Amino acid sequence: MEETYQNIKYIDIEKTIGERNSGLLKKLPAFVIKIMTRIIHQDEINYILNKYSNDIGADFLEKVIKEFNIKLDIEGIENLPEDKKCFFAANHPFGIADGLVMTYIVSQKYGSLKAIANDAFMFIPQLRPFVAAVNVFDGSSKEYIQKLEETYKQDIPITHFPAGIVSRRHNGKVQDLPWQKSFISKAISSKRDIVPLHFHGTNSNLFYLIHTVRTIFGIEANIELMLLPREMFRKRNKTIRVTIGKPIPYKTFDKSMTHLEWAQNVRAQVYRLGEKQKN
Repeated sequence: MEETYQNIKYIDIEKTIGERNSGLLKKLPAFVIKIMTRIIHQDEINYILNKYSNDIGADFLEKVIKEFNIKLDIEGIENLPEDKKCFFAANHPFGIADGLVMTYIVSQKYGSLKAIANDAFMFIPQLRPFVAAVNVFDGSSKEYIQKLEETYKQDIPITHFPAGIVSRRHNGKVQDLPWQKSFISKAISSKRDIVPLHFHGTNSNLFYLIHTVRTIFGIEANIELMLLPREMFRKRNKTIRVTIGKPIPYKTFDKSMTHLEWAQNVRAQVYRLGEKQKN
């Protein structure tokens, strides 16, 4: 007997553009909208979200990882602390897959958590219990900031990509931009040790090529971000390797360096995890 699923349109690029910029939507030809829906894999994403509409939080993450047949190679799982009130900070090479995997790893250990993530993830109701939303590109509202402050006070783990945006290729090397200092400040004020994680791997050459081309021509819009769903689907049947480092006590972050300098120090530690090779 063939399985049947709901047919809710969780992701609707045409509707989203219309809500954010109705003038732009009127200017866009129908075929452009159609191309955009294909690029972001709108139909495939909606199919998966409908298929697992009743799976929430950790259950949903597990189902999605199985759906994509992603195998996880995790080093340093023993470094996950028993005290769940901590920060998990990682590099951000993939954009979607790394977020899902980090959240999955943490949820398997602790159950509940909050992931500081782009507010676009609020379109996925199965993930809402885990998301502490921020607006990376337009600035977070007072409501978002207040909810974040409440999150820091809770006795739950928090996951974060301190770069704020996906890694790009700089000087021939794929890496994060300098990390923002806020996670250091919040680690200190909320007394949270920081657990460093490193994701091994990169996105496709096309992703970085588009970034390079738009930079050359002075295009400010992050066009390449439209490819992130495509990058997620490219991870199907692949292995994602993650290295987890030992927790860094929050008391480490003393006045010998500024919070911004400490942020780059932790960033460097994360990338050193990536330099370690398996025997």
